[in-house]
Amino acid sequence: MISFNQPPYVGNELEYIRQAIASGRICGDGPFNKKCSQWLEEKTHTAKAFLTTSCTHATEMTALLSHIGPGDEVIMPAYTFVSTADAFVLRGATVVFVDIRPDTMNIDETLIEDAVTERTKMIVPVHYAGVACEMDTIMEVARRHHLLVVEDAAQGMMATYKGRALGSIGDFGCYSFHETKNYSMGEGGALLINHPEDIEAAEIVREKGTNRTKFFRGEVDKYTWVDAGSSYLPSELNAAYLYAQLEQADEINRYRLHLWQVYREAFEELAQRGCLELPYIPPECEHNAHMFYLKVKDLKERTELLEFLKQRGVYAVFHYVPLHTAPAGMRFGRFSGEDRYTTKESERIIRLPMFYGLSETEQEQVIEAVKDYFR
Repeated sequence: MISFNQPPYVGNELEYIRQAIASGRICGDGPFNKKCSQWLEEKTHTAKAFLTTSCTHATEMTALLSHIGPGDEVIMPAYTFVSTADAFVLRGATVVFVDIRPDTMNIDETLIEDAVTERTKMIVPVHYAGVACEMDTIMEVARRHHLLVVEDAAQGMMATYKGRALGSIGDFGCYSFHETKNYSMGEGGALLINHPEDIEAAEIVREKGTNRTKFFRGEVDKYTWVDAGSSYLPSELNAAYLYAQLEQADEINRYRLHLWQVYREAFEELAQRGCLELPYIPPECEHNAHMFYLKVKDLKERTELLEFLKQRGVYAVFHYVPLHTAPAGMRFGRFSGEDRYTTKESERIIRLPMFYGLSETEQEQVIEAVKDYFR
């Protein structure tokens, strides 16, 4: 069976983990944490990057830093992972779901303003498949209504919008380094801080609400509890695993983009015949080949194709069940306007195997299996 995903591995991970163990310090914010953070800051041109224990926790940090609370509303798409909403629901906010664009599966930027009320505090665009949302429009809406913008760029590392790294455009950006992502530390993430004035508060939130980081820099003679926070620091072992991949980030990116292009060219004829639809990349976006998906006719055809591929030794998957249709989504949120595309388009998507190390032979097997179904 060709697996849907395999965690990336470039070769230096075990050596770096050995070095971390030998250093005698494997808790958070050791040398490998710092190396990863510096790499991210240089790559994204952000004021500060903090490694976190997950993208979920990075997003939770933004809720704390933004003082989200009961009565506040946060706008986001319903077509996203549950963590996007959880971070704000935990603070007592109501999530307001907006329909998506059928071409990119991203939030429809033209519908956001209609969802704004006097209680709206934040917009959370989700860059699906590493393809940017229409950020100029979103930032303009945010400016007019004095709203914060948190980019859920869980799938977006190494992707850009008009030359700017995803996660570096809004007030905060969140990355994921889960094992299913292009770059992995098993479980992990990063919070990008785009305004220098937010750095100190983020340090405190990340260090359990203490000024411990200032103590280690010698800025205070002892550290104490100064605000609400939690423990968001990842282990040095996780950071060491990640840093090996960051050193090879361009190579991993090239490999994945090649796989993506091979898939696209292979299925172009089926798309021209109307059998399926292929991903769309707007001209102002540079994607990162986080995934390759196909859109088939409907839920029935998707179910049949998934089973056909399984019988042919290919493990493909569908993706999110829209949050507004879930029990918790109905309790903690509401849908603004009409669900024209979110549910319908979510039922059409099939994600094909895509990972660093997928061989040419394996990819050809996937391609032939899909073509055989439509034959």
